[in-house]
Amino acid sequence: MNGEFVELEKANVPILTHALHYGTAVFEGIRAYKAGDGLSIFRLKEHMTRFRESAHAYMMPLPYSEADLCRATTTLLAKNEMRDSSYIRPIAFKATGILKLDFRKVSTWVAVVAIPFERIFEKQGLDACVSSWRRTGDSSVLPLAKASGPYINSILGKVEAAQNGFDEAIFLDQRGFVSEGSGQNIFIVKRGMVCTPPITAGILEGITRDAVNTIAHDHGLPVQERDIVRGELYTCDEAFFAGTATEITPILTIDKRVVGEEGRVGPITQRLQELYSKIVSGKDGRYKHWLTPVYP
Repeated sequence: MNGEFVELEKANVPILTHALHYGTAVFEGIRAYKAGDGLSIFRLKEHMTRFRESAHAYMMPLPYSEADLCRATTTLLAKNEMRDSSYIRPIAFKATGILKLDFRKVSTWVAVVAIPFERIFEKQGLDACVSSWRRTGDSSVLPLAKASGPYINSILGKVEAAQNGFDEAIFLDQRGFVSEGSGQNIFIVKRGMVCTPPITAGILEGITRDAVNTIAHDHGLPVQERDIVRGELYTCDEAFFAGTATEITPILTIDKRVVGEEGRVGPITQRLQELYSKIVSGKDGRYKHWLTPVYP
């Protein structure tokens, strides 16, 4: 926290922290996986690049370089002797100062925390619904930046879905096209084509999304980034979410309509799941550059 390693219970912030009142923070979600006898962080550099870009977009320049942040993260895991699957949360936020909307004179604090983590969903396939809430768009916030304040939009969709008995929400963008889940990107498969919404659909440009696109391309699966209409969610052959915490998780029903003919995990989704699992655990040397070892 602010360049020092501190015990979790001492990593506190004052009640007048600007970000607490106004959501002026940017953050990342990063995963570390058990790989052989060690632990490797998946796409650490890419996450820290997006972290810096998010801060820059919201006029919150970071006082640390990407290399500093990467080194702090690996050291944090090593100091805690973490060996199993973990979740890492870097966050930069406007700290104490004046409770005014103009935060330019408020200092930026930076922290990185890591916790043991396995799965966000216990189910092997999800029941999703289209949210009544629309995804916030470029005319209001910056969807390509991972900021805390706009996540209240995700919370509204997630809670609504849970209250109605669903596992996850699917947002439409301001135009009515499919956007993403509450905290992950979405893909559909139709006649062998893997499709995902473009950045113009108000999505976060997900790093796992990019990994899926790359893996699919490398293994001969055609991928198309295009606008997806709501009706395609009901007529697609397969659907899945992709994200750091979510990894690749199949969607079995949408608005109580079975996805595909049998409502089971589709062959392309299953194949991508298996490929992804091998990559993050260091079992596919072609993607070794995506892994940062904690214990070299």
